[in-house]
Amino acid sequence: MVIAVVLGIVTGVLLPKFSDHINDLSGGYHATGAAATAMQLLRVSDIVPTSTKYDRASFGFRETDVDGNGCDVRDDVLTRDFSSVKFTYTGSCIVQSGVLKDPYTAQTMNFVRGAKTSAKVQIDHVVALENAWKSGAHAWTKAEKYRFGNDPYNLLAVNGSANQEKGSASAAYWLPSNKAYQCSYVSRQIAVKTKYRLTITKSERQAMLIVLHGCPHQKLPKE
Repeated sequence: MVIAVVLGIVTGVLLPKFSDHINDLSGGYHATGAAATAMQLLRVSDIVPTSTKYDRASFGFRETDVDGNGCDVRDDVLTRDFSSVKFTYTGSCIVQSGVLKDPYTAQTMNFVRGAKTSAKVQIDHVVALENAWKSGAHAWTKAEKYRFGNDPYNLLAVNGSANQEKGSASAAYWLPSNKAYQCSYVSRQIAVKTKYRLTITKSERQAMLIVLHGCPHQKLPKE
C-alpha cells in the first residue's frame, strides 16, 4: 500500500514534466501560421492578481446597446449566429426562434424563446470574464470592462450545457468536444487576448500550441 501511494505521488509529480519533454522532442509544441505567430507575441504570466476580488458584474454584460437598436448584445449575437431567425414581431430585434449549428458540440439546435427553453442556448465569452480578469482586466476602467464584456468579437451563441461545462476555464483546461472547431476556438481566444493585450499562462500557451500544431495555416478571425 505504501509503495503504491509513493508511486502515485512520484507519477503525479514527474508525469507532467515527462509529457512536456516528450512534446518538446516530438514537435508537439511547434506550431506555424498567423494564429501561432500572434500567440507567440502574447506575454506569458502565471501571476494571479490578489489585490482585487473577481467581480463578474463589473463587466456589465447585457447592460449596453452600442448599435442603438434597442436590444442588448444577447439578441444581437443570436441574430448573427442563428439561421432561420424569427423575431417577436415585425421590426423587432428580439429573437423568438432560430436554428443554431453549435460550434462547441456540432449539434443542430432549434431555439425557441421561453422561460424553460431560452437557457438551452447561451452566449459564451470565448475568453471567459474571470480568465480576462486574471489576465489583466482587473486593472481596467469601468468603460474598458464594459467594452470587453459586450464585445461581439468575444461572444458566441453556443449549447448551454457546453457553456456551463466550460465555466471560466482557459484552453489549458477546456476545449470544445467538436474537434473540428478547436483550432478556430483557440485562434479566437488568441485574437481576443491580442486585441485587449491580455496575458496567457504557461499551461495555456502549451495547450494552444498543441492544438495549433494540427492546423499550421490557422488564421485569426476577422472582426
